[in-house]
Amino acid sequence: MSTDSPRSSDARDEWSRAELLARIVTESQRHYADYSLFNQAMADHVGLHPTDMQCVALLDMEPGPVSTGDIARLTGLTSGSATRLVDRLVKAGIVERHADPHDRRRSLVSLAPEARRRIGEAWDTPGRAFGAVLEGYSDSELAVIADYLHRAAEVGRSQAQRLNSGG
Repeated sequence: MSTDSPRSSDARDEWSRAELLARIVTESQRHYADYSLFNQAMADHVGLHPTDMQCVALLDMEPGPVSTGDIARLTGLTSGSATRLVDRLVKAGIVERHADPHDRRRSLVSLAPEARRRIGEAWDTPGRAFGAVLEGYSDSELAVIADYLHRAAEVGRSQAQRLNSGG
């Protein structure tokens, strides 16, 4: 699948707003599809299910251990599915359970150090490649990209909640 634009980048200043918005929608859909393929390939490479890989990526961004309920919220899984996911990841040595120091009825989950290292190594080459895409942008353009991604993620979470609640 080609990701080339039907117009050259030199002509981008001549695009109408409608053309730009249509391109953003198309490229967003293409990005989602291609990133889903990448996530599957990365999951296969490290020996995980794609949902497990998503959980690992989300845990890697968290500042500390999280509860299984947090994992359910982060992944959109039911609490039962999140528990089974954590059980699988514990059994595979990917995550560790820790007693919650503030509530002994709860446990917290974090990436196991060896899994963090192994998955970090697997991300090294793709991370550099994704980073290289951003090198040609100015700081102000990067700020716009970051803002768009943040806002789009918020809309995605909101729409997922709406759809999941039957709305």
